[in-house]
Amino acid sequence: MGGYILKKVWKKHYPDHIKSEVDIPDIALTEFLTRSVERFPDNTAITFFDKTITYKELGMQAAAFASSLQNYGISKGDRVAIMLPNCPHYVISYYGALMAGGVVTQVNPMLVGRELEHILTDSGAETLVLYAPLVPVFEKIKADTPVKHVIVVDFAQEYKPAGEEIAFTTFLQTAPGPPKQVTINPANDVAVLQYTGGTTGRSKGAMLTHRNLVANVVQTHEYFKDDIEPGKERYLTVIPLFHVFGMTVCMNQSIQSGSSMILLPRFEMEEVLETIKREQPTYFPGVPTMYVAITSHPKAEQYGIDSIRVCNSGSAPMPQELMRSFETKTGGRIYEGYGLSETAPVTHCNPMFGERKPGSVGIGVPSTDYKIVDVSNGVDEVPVGETGEVIVRGPQVMKGYWNMPEETELALRDGWLYTGDIARVDDEGYLYILDRKKDLIIAGGFNIYPRDIEEILYEHDAVQEAVAVGIPDEYRGETVKVVVVLKDGKSATEEELIAYCRDNMAAYKVPGSVEFRSELPKTNVGKILRRKIREEAASKAKQ
Repeated sequence: MGGYILKKVWKKHYPDHIKSEVDIPDIALTEFLTRSVERFPDNTAITFFDKTITYKELGMQAAAFASSLQNYGISKGDRVAIMLPNCPHYVISYYGALMAGGVVTQVNPMLVGRELEHILTDSGAETLVLYAPLVPVFEKIKADTPVKHVIVVDFAQEYKPAGEEIAFTTFLQTAPGPPKQVTINPANDVAVLQYTGGTTGRSKGAMLTHRNLVANVVQTHEYFKDDIEPGKERYLTVIPLFHVFGMTVCMNQSIQSGSSMILLPRFEMEEVLETIKREQPTYFPGVPTMYVAITSHPKAEQYGIDSIRVCNSGSAPMPQELMRSFETKTGGRIYEGYGLSETAPVTHCNPMFGERKPGSVGIGVPSTDYKIVDVSNGVDEVPVGETGEVIVRGPQVMKGYWNMPEETELALRDGWLYTGDIARVDDEGYLYILDRKKDLIIAGGFNIYPRDIEEILYEHDAVQEAVAVGIPDEYRGETVKVVVVLKDGKSATEEELIAYCRDNMAAYKVPGSVEFRSELPKTNVGKILRRKIREEAASKAKQ
């Protein structure tokens, strides 16, 4: 079927001035920064608490970082790992490494030593940009990694190396002059190794080329161009930049448009609200748990939250009741989208220029084909409205997995990326993500999608967060258990919630048990760790 769905959707929904297919410029990702430095030299590129950096300053510091890397022997294709929270140093290191011809290896600062060791050794990174408080974590595994150069970032004070490390500011000062020009083949040269979460086993490095990353910025810009004023937007950037969502939708998108990033290193409710009040952001890319926190705050409306015109929600499904509550309270609009590390990441989003369907992740962004295929054979396309695995293709789809040819062959087949997500499309081409294949609950022969249960629970007045998982059952194979966090000041019993589910869903979906918690385990992006909850629930069920 190829692009049939995309073309059908475009004809029905898209205005003539928004293109269904876009031309991807044959440039390195760093060209976006170069162009914004030329167009908006005095515009604020970054705000970080009381510190601001203009585009001219950002360009100079990224170039100095690149020159210093080259002076240390870094050449084209060498991997430079960055393990930092959101801060100006991240942006400088990221673009500086690419200017030097390096490959950025994104590293989550919350990783423990064993996980960090795997990524550093798997990527072969010989350079590591490291947050000062994490030096002890690295020191324990340093001897088992290929790392030779450690550049340390310290927010509080100038870092004083205890060993061979070098402080970030000192490193910039070692630049002998402008960096040497490096020839980049955008379609072939890898810019970023984006490691997946490893929830299905060993963490894999998705190879994102310069073209993949440039394409996704161009695609999303075309999709939202009616609401992006170059040089004027202010992106509240609390989504981690090491996460593919934050990297593209906050950092690369804002730099391409000459806009400002308002950086926060973590999501702390009062800090976020005070920042909104002070900086008046216009864009707020976030995840559902962030919107839960804002919706639950009793005085959120008093912080000028109506300055935010657009909220892009990604990384996890957005419960419809949460969307309604947030929008009623703040006046903002949430546009839920979908993507993966392997697609740099955006493939779908609800359109601002067309119908927004709550519960859907929208339609494909320009130059993105998608279809739903039979889970059992991965080939036969299923009828509209029926469930199957969603597969996608487009210029944002990764080159493959780093040093994992077998995994690459499974994921990339005949030009299509197999996402592993169970979904359906309606007759207008809107995509509905139901669950990951591995999260599907099979009870008594029935396929149960956790999201179906969670959507109902989010409509209950006492429920703030809910996760449904399958646990072993001798009779049914699996049965449903839900783990719930109640809203402050609200109460509910297990019997009440089960009765509520029984009144609102088919009998085979009704949970057999309910566990109450004060909080749910999450990644530092704010994504609920369903796998961990499932494993804990299964372990308790066996006791």
